[in-house]
Amino acid sequence: MSAEQDRGPDAATAVVVAVVGPTATGKSDLALDLAERLGTAQAPAEVVNADAYQLYRGMDVGTAKVPAAERRGVVHHLLDVLDPAQDASVARFQEDARRVLDEIAARGARAVVVGGSGLYVRALLDDMRFPGTDPAVRAALEHRAEREGTRALHDELARLDPAAAASIGPANARRVVRALEVIELTGEPFTANLPRQEYVRPTLQIGLDCDRAVLDARVAGRVERMWAGGLVDEVRRLDAAGMGRTARRAVGYAEVLAHLHGQVTEDAAHEAVAANTRRLARKQMGWFGRDPRVHWLDAQSPTLAEDALALVRAADTGALRPPVTDPYEAEDGAPVRRRLGS
Repeated sequence: MSAEQDRGPDAATAVVVAVVGPTATGKSDLALDLAERLGTAQAPAEVVNADAYQLYRGMDVGTAKVPAAERRGVVHHLLDVLDPAQDASVARFQEDARRVLDEIAARGARAVVVGGSGLYVRALLDDMRFPGTDPAVRAALEHRAEREGTRALHDELARLDPAAAASIGPANARRVVRALEVIELTGEPFTANLPRQEYVRPTLQIGLDCDRAVLDARVAGRVERMWAGGLVDEVRRLDAAGMGRTARRAVGYAEVLAHLHGQVTEDAAHEAVAANTRRLARKQMGWFGRDPRVHWLDAQSPTLAEDALALVRAADTGALRPPVTDPYEAEDGAPVRRRLGS
């Protein structure tokens, strides 16, 4: 099948394709495969990064960022847009990434979003709002909490937004204050600003699932390649130049920083990076696994790209069936027990 046939409908009106899932499952490779097949010479598909740490310049080895020479000529957006000294903001990412999607659509091109940062993916694709803050309002509420007690503020929240009060315990002063602050600033219930699983534009999420033992082996291999590729030297350069709070806590960087600052040996840092990357992968699987809209594919399948393209074509034509969700997978009409990562 030609690339022109793969494209389906006009790219400007086609769904946004998002490749999601845990680290080390091959999301970047699949995104490139899809971009190559879903674009044409007149309207090449473009990749949009949704990985929080790939936003940073110089954080290349530790984030497994695809080198420019290996991007197959596909345009990539939102890579290397922040200095490591800056703290990332999901609200700012949402604004920038949605603008990029608008620009891609205006060019008549297809957008392929790729990333494993669940909050960033949802901020881009879903109806998620980020109400501002007002230091004066916040200070007044905090003063009231100290003077009257958090219970009094929680009672007020219960009158204004019973659903929010039911989900926020009276002992959680920080969240009670934040909820009342949002209500005062927006004039809406706090719960009206909570994220909803509602796409802001037609979207297809393709998740990459992987057997846990295989995924652990992939993680181990990735960490070995990072070490061989100069991760320690990369972190040393970034540390000397100055790293902000967000960049310093990234998996792979926090552990190497501990080594460079004399807190652990290099071998211990290596082991910690592998262990924390495995932990991150499970966390990502849990995050995306709770989203019933994700269509899961086997990351090891020899027909992965073709299976993903079939989903895109079905989504473009309106023939896409609802995804089979964990923990049951339909097989010839009979539910079969299956857990993500199993």
